[in-house]
Amino acid sequence: MEAKIANGLLVSPRIDSEKIARRIGTGGSVQFSRRFREQDRLQVLVSAQLQPKTRNSNRHKTVSLEVSCSYKNFPASLLESGGFQAPLDEARILKNKSQEIGPYLSGRCIYLVGMMGSGKTTVGKVLSQVLGYSFFDSDTLVEQDAEGTSVAEIFKLYGEGFFRDKETEVLRKLSLMHRLVVSTGGGAVVRPINWKYMQKGISVWLDVPLEDLARRIAAVGTGSRPLLHHDSGDAYTKTLTRLSTLMEERSDAYANANARVSLEDIAAKLGHRDVSNLTPTAIAIEALEQIEGFLKEENGDFGL
Repeated sequence: MEAKIANGLLVSPRIDSEKIARRIGTGGSVQFSRRFREQDRLQVLVSAQLQPKTRNSNRHKTVSLEVSCSYKNFPASLLESGGFQAPLDEARILKNKSQEIGPYLSGRCIYLVGMMGSGKTTVGKVLSQVLGYSFFDSDTLVEQDAEGTSVAEIFKLYGEGFFRDKETEVLRKLSLMHRLVVSTGGGAVVRPINWKYMQKGISVWLDVPLEDLARRIAAVGTGSRPLLHHDSGDAYTKTLTRLSTLMEERSDAYANANARVSLEDIAAKLGHRDVSNLTPTAIAIEALEQIEGFLKEENGDFGL
């Protein structure tokens, strides 16, 4: 029943800044990302300006350093200038953030809610690995309980009400456990009883722009999406139209989540124009940031 934990996160190799500086020559500039070897230290961003002195200075160079150690305060000017292309060491940031807030979770489960195609399963696996939690997908558990019948087939054979009953039972059982990350179905939020079970843990809404969701779903097809499969029209248009209707019905319910992760906000923070450029790790980092904010509001600032 339990899904596999996500694969290990990759850490970018260390960059030899001295070697780069030697290759620059007598002038110019270089911007690079460097990760310290010392344990438990975050990667820092180093912006180096190499300027030649006068001819009598034996061509010595002066180096000015600009250092930033905060995910939230990453200098957007460097990204916007186009001079800095390498990403932050997201895996290290994610690890440090999980170590900061992990003890304050007290083993509570994390429930990811959001529209179909919002990345709940992918991000959930990243979170489960870094927190040392187990991961479950509620749709998968319903399918297993139905002897392998897919969600789309369950809707077709038995109707949405039957599926929702099974979904509620799955959430009830999961709510009795600890140290889980759970990816819920897009419509799980519409039943108040489901919120009763999820409130035993911490709920996180992955909020993705509808246009991006429609592109994702249309690209892979709507056959596995029972609420979309029978609509007419081209894949993108029918998907966007249906998603818009569903969001109108569910937006208030999604807003009940303890924390909201806006992919638009993450993209703006990191200087991306398109949320499709965001990695699951970057989204997981923001999820932990928002969970941290919820914990502080719930229990007061615990010294982070």
